[in-house]
Amino acid sequence: MSSPGVDGDPKPPCLPRNGLLKLPGQPNGLGAASITKGTPAAKNRPCQPPPPPTLPPPSLASPLPRAALAGGLCPPPGLPLGGPASAPVPGPPVERPPLATDEKILNGLFWYFSACEKCVLAQVCKAWRRVLYQPKFWAGLTPVLHAKELYNVLPSGEKEFVNLQGFAARGFEGFCLVGVSDLDICEFIDNYALSKKGVKAMSLKRSTITDAGLEVMLEQMQGVVRLELSGCNDFTEAGLWSSLSARITSLSVSDCINVADDAIAAISQLLPNLAELSLQAYHVTDTALAYFTARQGHSTHTLRLLSCWEITNHGVVNVVHSLPNLTALSLSGCSKVTDDGVELVAENLRKLRSLDLSWCPRITDMALEYVACDLHRLEELVLDRCVRITDTGLSYLSTMSSLRSLYLRWCCQVPAFPALGLSPAVGSPAGCPLLTTTGLSGLVQLQELEELELTNCPGATPELFKYFSQHLPRCLVIE
Repeated sequence: MSSPGVDGDPKPPCLPRNGLLKLPGQPNGLGAASITKGTPAAKNRPCQPPPPPTLPPPSLASPLPRAALAGGLCPPPGLPLGGPASAPVPGPPVERPPLATDEKILNGLFWYFSACEKCVLAQVCKAWRRVLYQPKFWAGLTPVLHAKELYNVLPSGEKEFVNLQGFAARGFEGFCLVGVSDLDICEFIDNYALSKKGVKAMSLKRSTITDAGLEVMLEQMQGVVRLELSGCNDFTEAGLWSSLSARITSLSVSDCINVADDAIAAISQLLPNLAELSLQAYHVTDTALAYFTARQGHSTHTLRLLSCWEITNHGVVNVVHSLPNLTALSLSGCSKVTDDGVELVAENLRKLRSLDLSWCPRITDMALEYVACDLHRLEELVLDRCVRITDTGLSYLSTMSSLRSLYLRWCCQVPAFPALGLSPAVGSPAGCPLLTTTGLSGLVQLQELEELELTNCPGATPELFKYFSQHLPRCLVIE
């Protein structure tokens, strides 16, 4: 029996002492346990219960009884409740960067934006700029820099060349400079870290570069293999002779008033590895095309003669004999070329995949017959402004199973686009005023058509566009 307490309550057999509290016994026979503050010692336990019976180690199959936990049995430190003693101790949670700055996520996300959008996104924060300024996001793009954008005006009024480190970080391999002078080009070479070896392509437009500037540029920029000169009227043919290097594989010259036959002679003799030549020169004659030799015949695969008004069928003869491996030929704007010239092309250039005869007013249906009979690999044919072509000429093309793109813009003698069995990927009867709605509706038979341009076609009505949307769902119709 216990003695009564001060207030008449029964007094427990052991009073709390040194932070030790005696708990009543548990019905499971495990005896009493104690909850202590600090580290209790055995001598401070006036009422020491008998030791609890030894229990087998807990396992996943037999978890600790709830009563045992209530009685004070605790698993060893680091052991999860009901788990094996060898279970790993969970460490602190791994901190992950926010999604907005996670480089793995950003590297996949930024592929969905255009070049202009990437330029804006790069200004959001340093993390985005660091990800976006990787060369892989800018491959194939060419920065266009105007002369006034190359300098910053200081408070003193002096000019300082802009910092081009951002372009170097993105690894651009080509640049287009507009309205620059010899001095501007020299400043560009000195301030752009990759100018000596890293720049592969240079384009100069509407610039005042002279023979000396052209020579310095090609001498200093040893990596340039693609060169474009457009609207540069201050260099001469002598400048081409002194500056052109054998490493150049692609050359484009347009709207340069000093380019004539002698310039073609320099190109043919100094560029044995030339693969692509694009030339727009009003004063080039048939004589210039005779300068091409067998050296270009093995390497040159693309020749574009644009608005070379003086070239005739005799010049075409020189081309087909000197450059037999051409796969792309443009005679656009060569107004003196006739059906006989096209026959020479068709008989001798059997590897052609692209042929441009636009703005050749002397081309008739007979030329299309030559093309259909001999050019079995042809995939693209441009006949814009060939005003003498009729639906009879188009019927010759019906056997060309390889033809994927056919352009007939402003061919006013084509009264209707007949159902020829053709399946070009792109069709452009734009500007053909004699095309009727009935004739245009026959285009639905071209199920492989990917793009259709109907600009300035009176027969293109809203009802026709709706008809196309229903029967040519994969085709982009341009009104």
